[in-house]
Order: sequence, then C-alpha cells, then structure tokens
Amino acid sequence: MGGSEKTVLSHKPVLLEETVSALLVQPDGIYVDGTFGRGGHSRAILSRLGASGRLLGLDRDPEAVAVGQALAAEDSRFSIHRGSFGDLGRLLAEAGLESRLNGLLLDLGVSSPQLDQPERGFSFMADGPLDMRMDPDSGESAAQWLARADQSEIATVLREFGEERFANRIARAIVETRVQSPIRSTAQLAELVARAVPRREPGKHPATRTFQALRIQVNGELEALHDCLDQVVDRLAIGGRLVVISFHSLEDRPVKRFIRRESKGPELPKGVPARAVDVQGRLRPIGKSVRPSAAEETQNPRARSAIMRVAERLP
Repeated sequence: MGGSEKTVLSHKPVLLEETVSALLVQPDGIYVDGTFGRGGHSRAILSRLGASGRLLGLDRDPEAVAVGQALAAEDSRFSIHRGSFGDLGRLLAEAGLESRLNGLLLDLGVSSPQLDQPERGFSFMADGPLDMRMDPDSGESAAQWLARADQSEIATVLREFGEERFANRIARAIVETRVQSPIRSTAQLAELVARAVPRREPGKHPATRTFQALRIQVNGELEALHDCLDQVVDRLAIGGRLVVISFHSLEDRPVKRFIRRESKGPELPKGVPARAVDVQGRLRPIGKSVRPSAAEETQNPRARSAIMRVAERLP
C-alpha cells in the first residue's frame, strides 16, 4: 500500500454521518466540499449522489489535491480545484458550476495528515521545519513571519488568534531569541514558549495556543472563513444547506453570528412599513449545534472539540 493510500485510510473524517445527513444530499444535486482533505466526507456525499449529481472539492494542500485527482479519475461526478474556500465564487466559475448549490460543507482546522507530518511544521509533537502553510507553494512560512514581525504584532496575533494570556512574554522571548539565532524549527519554538510561560494549563502543552495562533495567521484562516460566508448565501439554491464544522471558538463564533444575522433579515428603522417578505432572513438555522458522540471521541480524540452548525437557504 502506497503512502498516500495509508494517509487516506488513517484520516478519520469528523461527524461523518451527521454531516452527510445534514446536507440532505439529493441525487441530482450540486455540492461543494470546501475542505476536501483526504476525501472522507466527499466519498460519503458521492455515495448518495445519483448519476447526474455533481460534487466539487476544494483544497489548498497539493497532497490533498493529488488524492482528489485520483478520486476524480475514478468518478466523473467529482472534480477537485486547488484553492481556498474564501475564493468560492471564482473557483465555482472555474469549475463551470454557475448553478445554485444544494449544499456547501466546511470542515475547518487542520487535517490529521497535516498534523502527522513533521515536515509540514503544524505540530510540536515531533521536530520539523517551522512552516505551517496549508499551501506550501505560496505565502510566508511561520518561520519567515516570526523573523520579520515586530514584538507588538506577534503579541497581538498570539492574543487574538491563540487567546494566549502570556502573549507579551512569549513575543518578547521570540524577539530576544531571534537576535541570537533564527527560529526555524517546531521544537525550538515549543521549547522557547515553554520557558516563557510561567504557569501551565493542566493537560495542555504550553505551546498549544501559540501554534494555533501562528497557523491561523500564516494561512489567513479567519479571513478566508469570513470571505466564504459573505459569498455563500447568494450561491445556495432555495433549500440548500450550509454545514460548518469548527474546532475552536474563533471559528465557531463568526459562523454562529453569521447564521443568526442571516436568519433575522435586514433591520429597518422603526415605523417604516414593510411586507413580511421584505424583512425575513435568508437563512434558517437547522436544529442546535451538534457535537461528536462519546464513541466517536474515544475512537478519534481529535474530534473532541468539534462543533457542527447547519443552516438552510430560505426563499
């Protein structure tokens, strides 16, 4: 079995059955898996699509795209495009999918294969180059960004994207250390953070929040999420579903607020006459947020922080 096959089999998609059920897959529908990864969710969607259905996969990671290309060679209903879901409109046009979507899935965060490969630099569990780019062919690596950002900028990113209470201490330690030698490896950064943090959270490595913050910064993750949400409602068919799986509050909060805002409709000044159709929202929240079962958390510990939200396009 080749390395890519092992990677596909070892990756466990989160909330798989719940996700596919929430999408209400129609046999002739048009769907987008905005975070293809290793295709677990996509394969489940394809299993419910009919001969005339279409599924588009999006991913920035060249390894994920390679897996998607192999799937596309097997199944003509599927195609894969390399890019960020933040460029949803452009990528749909490139794929020739101008029709309204019946469903869009976003499984946010980092995939298991990315975390498990030290050379990608996402994890401090094994030493590797401090990269963290989901698309290693574009943009700055985490090491490059840390080499040029000033202390206040680093502290702001750690505070806002990592919710790190010791952001100033860590930023100061980074700037002092890089004067002596560049910070180029995950182990080097993790050790630096561990020395800078005076108190530790039980059961959590002191560098966890720093690595999360740098990953979000390097990949522009929150900007991509906001850009995608800004475009999605206009591209959903009536009854089309938006399904988003988040892994921390920085991702979940904007999704929750977006669905709430779009379900309320436009706010008109008091006393302005309006028909009900003029003030109704464009989305309807479907059920409450969904979390993994105890059984799934046991089988896949990385699913523990997952939370899924679903919304449906209204007329």
